[in-house]
Amino acid sequence: MRIALLSDIHGNLDAFEAVLRDLEGRGVDAAYSLGDNIGYGAQPEEVVRLLRARGIPSVLGNHELAAKQPETLAWFNPAARRSLALTLEWLAPEERAFLAALPLFLSVHGVRLVHGVPPDSPTTYLFEIPLYELGDRFGSFPERICFVGHTHLLGLHRLEGGKVREEELGPGEHRLDPPGRYLVNVGSVGQPRDGDPRAKYAVWDAGRGVLEIHRVPYDAAAAAAKILARGLPAEHARRLVR
Repeated sequence: MRIALLSDIHGNLDAFEAVLRDLEGRGVDAAYSLGDNIGYGAQPEEVVRLLRARGIPSVLGNHELAAKQPETLAWFNPAARRSLALTLEWLAPEERAFLAALPLFLSVHGVRLVHGVPPDSPTTYLFEIPLYELGDRFGSFPERICFVGHTHLLGLHRLEGGKVREEELGPGEHRLDPPGRYLVNVGSVGQPRDGDPRAKYAVWDAGRGVLEIHRVPYDAAAAAAKILARGLPAEHARRLVR
């Protein structure tokens, strides 16, 4: 079984379509989104429609939480709040209802999918939890591997022999051997924050026990121009190209 893990598309249709094209030759059996499909980007409607058309299940991100609980807009910084408020205005009622109904987590093919941190938080960042406390988080879910997003940064934490280690997660293949347990942050498709403008996503090959990290080039300048054209905060456009 080979599954693709996408996260933080953030209304960036150009990046999302580039990732879907890249997936076509990789023999993937299914694809899943780890949330934050909307916000920041200029084409949230198209992203949601494409997710639904392709039958890609998603968990609830903190940006989707605002579609479910509008009072949570107050939690965002001013630029993100303005972007998300406009996004929610653009979405059709059925699209907002679809996002509001997303689950907090999914357990599929022996792995757990959560936007923020396990067992089911869409709002907590992985970096907010000290390394010495992460062992307790591993005890909060039964699956051997949990995939998360939210930080927009690639990362891997391994629990082995009762100790948690943080490891680098670059492009290419990484073995996730038992008996180790893992928290894997798959980075961002549509709003990377690692200085590399390419879209990031992961493929988990359960049969080989291998995690693949892929980086996909796309026309980030065009996506940034669309953000400006729709009157969204300029900082969200700058993030795509710097």
